[in-house]
Amino acid sequence: MKTLFQKIIDREIPAKLAHEDEHCIAIHDIQPQAPVHLLIIPRQPIARLAAAAPGDQALLGHLLLTAQALAKTLKLDAGYRIVINNGSHGGESVPHLHIHLLGGRQLAWPPG
Repeated sequence: MKTLFQKIIDREIPAKLAHEDEHCIAIHDIQPQAPVHLLIIPRQPIARLAAAAPGDQALLGHLLLTAQALAKTLKLDAGYRIVINNGSHGGESVPHLHIHLLGGRQLAWPPG
């Protein structure tokens, strides 16, 4: 069964696209927690970070470098946060690995 994110990648569900390349897409979160809240989603379905394998190293690095490039493009020079939720206690709601890029305001710590 396809996840929500796979359906977005396959264009079965619309989303506001911020970035797209051969390895991933980035979309605007529909429930933003900051003025900038993007989800960077690999095209290759990996259920969660804990399910990533050594062969996924290049893809995981690509996701982080994509987050860095988007932060630069969006002029988040004062700072931003990268979040990966893993498992139910980690706040995971969709079993498809994705990175949250949050910024545009002062972010508090601890986050949750």
